[in-house]
Amino acid sequence: MSGLAVLIPIAVLMGLAALAAFLWALRSGQYEDLEGASERIFEEDLEDRASAGARFERHRAEDHH
Repeated sequence: MSGLAVLIPIAVLMGLAALAAFLWALRSGQYEDLEGASERIFEEDLEDRASAGARFERHRAEDHH
């Protein structure tokens, strides 16, 4: 029973810390643009593919000379 006297306050403090972290994230704008982040993943991928395609074409052109 004395173990619960220690564990319950620790659990309450951890819950309050998690709530404080969540509220801080809300106030600092971490959840403002949820769709933009998911779209930027694909934009960067397209840019990487375009630059990889350009490198491949340069390498292929060098091989023909």
